[in-house]
Amino acid sequence: MLQSWRWYGPDDPVLLDHARQAGATGIVSALTHVPVGEVWNAPEIALRKSQIEQAGLRWDVVESVPVHPTIKAGADDAEKHIEAYKTSIKNLAANGLHTICYNFMPVLDWTRTDLRFPAPNGGLSLRFDPVDFAAYDIHILQRHGAEGDYCDDTRLAAEERVHGLTAADVAVLEKTIIAGLPGAELSHDRKRLRENLAMFDGVDHAQLHRHLVAFLNEVVPVAESVGSRLCIHPDDPPIPLFGLPRVVSTIDDYRALTKAIPSLANGITFCTGSLGARPDNDLAAIAGEFADRIHFAHLRNVKRGPYGDFFESDHLGGDVDMVAILRILLREEQRRRGADSADVEIPMRPDHGHLLLDDQTKETYPGYSAIGRLKGLAELRGVICALQSDPSVLAAE
Repeated sequence: MLQSWRWYGPDDPVLLDHARQAGATGIVSALTHVPVGEVWNAPEIALRKSQIEQAGLRWDVVESVPVHPTIKAGADDAEKHIEAYKTSIKNLAANGLHTICYNFMPVLDWTRTDLRFPAPNGGLSLRFDPVDFAAYDIHILQRHGAEGDYCDDTRLAAEERVHGLTAADVAVLEKTIIAGLPGAELSHDRKRLRENLAMFDGVDHAQLHRHLVAFLNEVVPVAESVGSRLCIHPDDPPIPLFGLPRVVSTIDDYRALTKAIPSLANGITFCTGSLGARPDNDLAAIAGEFADRIHFAHLRNVKRGPYGDFFESDHLGGDVDMVAILRILLREEQRRRGADSADVEIPMRPDHGHLLLDDQTKETYPGYSAIGRLKGLAELRGVICALQSDPSVLAAE
């Protein structure tokens, strides 16, 4: 597998040199300074690629080229943003970049309620608590109809929780949920969040799926024509938020998407942490069924709680059987090698990491500190080396 590292560009406090010292050979990056929906021009792409190569690394994966909200909402002016997306795919391919991650989550991208949750090892982790989220949605944002989206137990717990929050607690919670985490397409304030939610009034699961299929019907042929692979990231967390549907959360969602767009250019970013947050997701079954479409992997573990809550655990220490997943991915690489495929090695990155040691006192992007990811990559590398050392372990069953 290609061992890679996410880098947010020249302003990232974790340097390319740090990624190389951690043992990564590839970089996952994006032009986050380009406004959502605008074309990524070839000179900007070439500049970022040159910055990475000058550090002795490769730009392996583009994460992400954002999908404009009007495309997700099926708005009248979506077409111009789809055309811009097609041009960006072509410009990336002209610079040798063919693996493109994206998501189709409406309004919010990946979402957490706590960015400094104490993990059992003393590190600080990212956590999602549905009670905190409901407290914000119902009592702080005061979204119309929010009460009806939660069960009685969650509503009652949220009401009790919000009464215990100070003004400072509310500000931190709001910033954590809506201000935009690293890699998020947009940052919101409360007014803008309400406006963006209104854009999706009346959009249910079936409609959002149709909008995704309509988008892919336009862009997948372009990706095919230049030898590129689009790989959709699952919803994070894989549940509806703010009353908005999610359409990349379960094995049935993947089946519907691949049935609609059979091309292998309609691929998957297999994120073990996102999918693993749902106890009803069988990750080994998903990885096995769609292995030929996995063009990129986010390897992260989660420890689920009893009420839909979860925190990001050690990479080998949560509810996801990481060894089983890596075995499936390595077997898929063997299959591709035997089939003389163009993309034999699957890029992976240690997704997120605990705040450890003196990183706890530094300015870092949530989930993207250096030491926690270094530890995660080392653990994953060890599993990969162990699996590869015994050919019988990777033999087809």
